Amino acid sequence: MRFDVVTLFPELFGPFLECGVTRRAYESGQVQVRLWNPRDFAAGNYRRVDDRPFGGGPGMVMMPEPLARCLEAIRADRAEPAPVVLFSPVGRKLDHAGAERWSAGEGAILLCGRYEGVDQRFIDRHVDLQLSLGDFVLSGGEIAAMALLDAVARLQPGVLGDEDSHQFDSFNPALDGLLDCPHYTRPEEWEGQRVPAELLSGHHARIERWRRERRLEATARERPDLIAAARAAGRLTGSDEAFLAQLG
Repeated sequence: MRFDVVTLFPELFGPFLECGVTRRAYESGQVQVRLWNPRDFAAGNYRRVDDRPFGGGPGMVMMPEPLARCLEAIRADRAEPAPVVLFSPVGRKLDHAGAERWSAGEGAILLCGRYEGVDQRFIDRHVDLQLSLGDFVLSGGEIAAMALLDAVARLQPGVLGDEDSHQFDSFNPALDGLLDCPHYTRPEEWEGQRVPAELLSGHHARIERWRRERRLEATARERPDLIAAARAAGRLTGSDEAFLAQLG
């Protein structure tokens, strides 16, 4: 799959694409990333890409013409068409299910907004989808683009050290959409705290039940909305409901 990233700061992506286990996805070509700077498509000696908003107000707005020229060049370079995604506070919130859909797709053109935003005429004409990381504002869309790329890359075959690792991520359907449980490693005792006895028992059923209860406990405490969604989908067992009732 191929992602074309439109950004005024392509240098931000260098370390991101070269570090960590997800670099395997980029090095192998499973996830191709091309970086495009709209300044390269701006007119004039100053290569201006932003201007003051009509109607007044603070900040600057990204101009439509350099973005349109950049998009034209990307489409000419791609063999297949791709949706244009703008990262914006007004966008749909990116979640695990969305990351899974993207990981199975052919890629996209990712537009990283800056300043006060992008000229609405460009959005109306060219943007297919707006995405957000949550109810907060970033200085630009680059971090959001990296988040999507990372979520997609780690789901590609062979990228993680253990093929089953992502099956136990929080929000994964394999965990019925619950949060993940706590994890422990050596030493067995650290600063007076011991690893839970269930994890040392070697009894697989006890271990799995302990993990299930910790997932239910964490989800009920931190994200009760996920408990409600799992219940509505019929994913909770009678034992789950009994444990949740004990928690109160």
